[in-house]
Amino acid sequence: MSAGTDWKAKWREELERELKDNILHYWMTRTVDEKNGGFIGRIGDDRQPDYEAAKSLVLNTRILWTFSAAYRVFKDDRYLAVAERAYGYVTDKFADREYGGFYWMVDAQGSPLEDKKQVYGQAFAIYALSEFYRAARRKEALDKAIETYRLLERHSYDPANRGYIEAHARDWSETDRLALGGGDMNERKSMNTHLHVLEAYTNLYRVWPTEELNKTHKELIEVMLDRIVDPETAHFKLFFDDEWNSKSDLISYGHDIEGSWLLTEAAELCGDEALLKRTKETAIRMAEATLNEGVDADGGLLNEANAAGLIDTNKDWWPQAEAVVGFYNAYQLSGEDKYLDAARRSWSFIDRCIIDKEDGEWFWSVDRDGRPTRGHGKVNAWKCPYHNGRACFEMMERLISAH
Repeated sequence: MSAGTDWKAKWREELERELKDNILHYWMTRTVDEKNGGFIGRIGDDRQPDYEAAKSLVLNTRILWTFSAAYRVFKDDRYLAVAERAYGYVTDKFADREYGGFYWMVDAQGSPLEDKKQVYGQAFAIYALSEFYRAARRKEALDKAIETYRLLERHSYDPANRGYIEAHARDWSETDRLALGGGDMNERKSMNTHLHVLEAYTNLYRVWPTEELNKTHKELIEVMLDRIVDPETAHFKLFFDDEWNSKSDLISYGHDIEGSWLLTEAAELCGDEALLKRTKETAIRMAEATLNEGVDADGGLLNEANAAGLIDTNKDWWPQAEAVVGFYNAYQLSGEDKYLDAARRSWSFIDRCIIDKEDGEWFWSVDRDGRPTRGHGKVNAWKCPYHNGRACFEMMERLISAH
């Protein structure tokens, strides 16, 4: 399978077609909120837009990132227009002009609904603003990203134990409302927030490669390797107290495979050869553990397990997208065809089961028999064009690269 390049060209064509004709097309034509501004907060199983749904920082910053990346790659003004709309909405409705940073949730009309400063959300603002700057070269976007980075370093960074506290009140004081959502533990630190702060700092470093950020970025990679990756199992540990005592035995296969390539990407930028070597070795171990334990017979990636075994055998859309990139990254690092095969099987599973070829975009999830689950719809606070869109961008670039 790895011989020759014809398969690369064919696969790249499939990815570009899926990205342009399905994912980006859906979000351009179905989610613009002409009634209230910005983008529709929810489209349910009935395929009808809910114009009264709340709008999340996660959804809107991910739209901003996706269409900024689309314009940067394709130079299509239609994508820039969507990115401009998202940038305007995020900076107008989510930005806190009094205390800095961004609200977690606004109502359908754009008024603050949850004004806490969830660090995960601030990270996505940095990620999206830096990508918008990469694409459109708007200095005010870069300035806003740097300002948000410095707010996190000032208020969220834990100087005693390293890492970042999960959330703050609107004014950046302490809060006991730490969890991202109803399914998460209300703990002081989490893998998920650190992973996406890392991703954000990586993207910011591309456009702002300062000594200040290099030091912060490198330390965060070390924290991920030292505290969050389990040295025995090569899985991420998920929730922690301030001193990094693990509070959960959950395994998230999607986060493991996503983290394996995001860590590699981060270490490649930071300029520390010893750290890069260690990170690459860890990434391959994480990919191997995910491949051995989390991939089902049909090539799809199962959601979650714990010490006793599988606890969620559904296959959500985003772990499938991350599996394609993560396994291909492991193939690039190791040269082992088993990872290429896993990436190809992941994409085949997506094509068969996850892409909605009737209504467009991707289903939230399918069960172990490949049937779409119900209850989440196509658009919500978390369902966005970022995981699937980014997988296409990443793979298109990797399939034309030299390695």
